[in-house]
Amino acid sequence: MKTAAICAGVLIYMSFIFSGPGAETSGKIRLNSIGYMPGMEKKATVAGTCGEFAVKRYPGGNMALKGRAVGPYDSPETNEAVYIIDFTSLDVPGEYYIEAVPAGRSCRFKISPDVYDRAFYDAMRGMYLWRCGIAVRAVHEGVEFSAGACHLEDAYLDFAGGTGKKVGTGGWHDAGDYGKYTVNAGISAGLMLKAWEHFGGNIKRIRLDIPESGTLLPDMLSEIKWETDWLLKMQADDGSVYHKISTQNFPGAVMPDGDKLRRYFVPWSSAATASFAAVMACASRAYMPYDTGAAQECLAAAEKSGEFLERNRVTHKADQKGFSTGTYDTGYNDDRLWALAELWDATGEEKYLKAFEKEVSQYTVKFDVDWDWGNVKNLAMITYLFSGRQGREASLVDDMKKQLIACADKIVQTASDHPYARPLGSLYYWGCNGTVARQTVILQAANRVICNRKYTDTAADALSHLFGRNTYCRSYVTGLGHNPPMHTHDRRSMADGIARPWPGYLVGGGLNATGWSDDEGSFSTNEIAINWNASLIYALAGFLHNGHKYTPAATGTRPCMRMP
Repeated sequence: MKTAAICAGVLIYMSFIFSGPGAETSGKIRLNSIGYMPGMEKKATVAGTCGEFAVKRYPGGNMALKGRAVGPYDSPETNEAVYIIDFTSLDVPGEYYIEAVPAGRSCRFKISPDVYDRAFYDAMRGMYLWRCGIAVRAVHEGVEFSAGACHLEDAYLDFAGGTGKKVGTGGWHDAGDYGKYTVNAGISAGLMLKAWEHFGGNIKRIRLDIPESGTLLPDMLSEIKWETDWLLKMQADDGSVYHKISTQNFPGAVMPDGDKLRRYFVPWSSAATASFAAVMACASRAYMPYDTGAAQECLAAAEKSGEFLERNRVTHKADQKGFSTGTYDTGYNDDRLWALAELWDATGEEKYLKAFEKEVSQYTVKFDVDWDWGNVKNLAMITYLFSGRQGREASLVDDMKKQLIACADKIVQTASDHPYARPLGSLYYWGCNGTVARQTVILQAANRVICNRKYTDTAADALSHLFGRNTYCRSYVTGLGHNPPMHTHDRRSMADGIARPWPGYLVGGGLNATGWSDDEGSFSTNEIAINWNASLIYALAGFLHNGHKYTPAATGTRPCMRMP
């Protein structure tokens, strides 16, 4: 950030006289409305002039901390001058709010070791509520959300070289529509499986209250398996994988069980087949300690698709003529790289290792700051870099570590320079909130290489931005935090007659810093999607409570947060 002006003059004590704990928030003090973990950095951005501030307990209004805001700083993308409030030193668990002169009062927030546990639960429950093929039901803050079993006729083969139907039931609906798309399913399940690999020790504690709770698999893996079971149905006999199942045109605003349009398989694509192979190999490793049969089925399917790709090396894109639904049309090389990495990590077979190392040599840049379903290279690199298997090329591992750290450092610097600590800086596009959450994958991976608080603090900045430290002073996640989205582009929320939207979903965000519209018609800024939610789930998983009793941090340097 560039300082617009230097505060001058003598600091004068000012008493904070407001209307008390019941006062309305001003909307000018923008912070993480979910809250903060003890020991983590805690900052707020204030729009307009700000002098002294006080952090007060709720209820009661007792003073917990006081200080003075720093600034002003320029925020050209929002046409604001802002100040920064730093209350990092406050670590005592409890509920608080901030008052500042003349900015007013903030929303309430918590400080607690388990402050993100509920948000993780709700985001995971959002995946359950996206299930296709069965009835779903959940109660959130006293409101029931439910839908009947849907799309039981999935799906017809007319466009995929066949006749009649092939079983394609199950899986998650992709977004605000009811299509099911293999490429986006791959990165979504893949991100959730990476969360399990990196943070599974903490995730295991959280019961998700899904139909499979208490069975062989831990709850998170059971939810992922709902999707991988559907993906298995997308594989053709020769190992190729159908690109998607959808109607020819998007349905109107109807509930999923009210969508009676005919749905079809769309022909295979190289990207879908490689993405399938990658996520199935990854799933096989995750399932193996709990369900050997499921693990073996996934691995066999992954290898079958890998063999198909070896026989069909020329990139093949799906023929989507006759469809106006989501295309997920993407290149193939990054998906192939991911598939090779996961197949090697799952099997240890040298053919996959050598193929991966040959392919990866073509990439001068190993890690990207900005990535999504169209570029899954980061997942491939992380799988290889952190594999416990022997045989990796030492020089390649060293280069990957250096590039990973450089990429993470770039994200840290971008957040540090941004007035709202947005790790993606001033880059905006359709679904960019998902990328903000997804950047935590790079940050947490870098923290495994060099344990450094700047990486976990910046990962926490991503969550802070999504939960209210933004120009709107609003949470971007339905049903969570301060003033969350109310009018999402989600056919269930549009059709169910309930004022509140279905809970636990991250919306896409504005196409520029001030371009978000909380309007159900704004599909480019207010839709929901499984890849954005999976990214949020990964980001939250990195800060789940480890189950240990909270002990106040000793004075001096705060400890680095390591992955469990």
